[in-house]
Amino acid sequence: MKLLRYYSDAGIRPGLKADDGTLRDLGEHIADLTGAELGHDTQAKLASLPLADLPIVQEGPRLAPCVGDVGKFLCIGLNYRDHAEEAGLAIPQHPILFLKANSAISGPNDPVVLPRGAQKTDWEVELGVVIGKTAKYIGIEDALDHVAGYCVVNDVSERSFQMDLSGQWTKGKSCDSFGPIGPWLVTPDEVPDPQQLALYCDVNGKRMQQGHSSTMIFSVAEIISHLSQLMTLHPGDLIATGTPPGVGMGQKPDPIYLRAGDTLRLGIDGLGEQQQHIVEDS
Repeated sequence: MKLLRYYSDAGIRPGLKADDGTLRDLGEHIADLTGAELGHDTQAKLASLPLADLPIVQEGPRLAPCVGDVGKFLCIGLNYRDHAEEAGLAIPQHPILFLKANSAISGPNDPVVLPRGAQKTDWEVELGVVIGKTAKYIGIEDALDHVAGYCVVNDVSERSFQMDLSGQWTKGKSCDSFGPIGPWLVTPDEVPDPQQLALYCDVNGKRMQQGHSSTMIFSVAEIISHLSQLMTLHPGDLIATGTPPGVGMGQKPDPIYLRAGDTLRLGIDGLGEQQQHIVEDS
């Protein structure tokens, strides 16, 4: 299933993207798509609903973040070998972890807002993994059993905040609007192998990032297992698993950064596409 959340006059509603291309409302069957509602039992219940009984959502609504009330927003840095090389940084021996503030989360097509003082705002298409079952001290072989679904994440980054403000990555990753997620949360039955997904990002119509999850240094299962040794992962926690090469910071001979008026289009095979317009903060 492709689960989603959308804005209506009554607030955010849960829904799904049907195979016939329509958006269907799930509000009569589930309160919201949050950690508490993402378990395998709930997914089985939703999958069993007759499509004809689900109301069609009209007029192409604005999509909300595909998961509500995210617990932890965990991010893995330098997880593609060629991205680490373009950044001029050593290949990590263990997953590099940083946090992104939950207040950065936005819808997949909402504007990216340049914060005051921004000089080097960058794009990063990433495979997002949403936890569906509590995970603590789990092995790699069991890790994917704890996944509720997968989604597209844009780990937007202000490099001047990230690199120049005492080297704290979280500072450059957590500005408002810097965490678009969606358009939908795709359940694991539609993603049999998360290491077989192509990723891309276009800036103003030009392909800048093109990569494949098979080239991750640490697989999704390895990341989940590793993190579960450090902390308990709860349903609704979101993990961004790293970006392939082609970010603005790595462009040669000179870096390229986002400016107001630019547009982004990014996506992952089978997980949908995001589109964002870059605007100045008011």
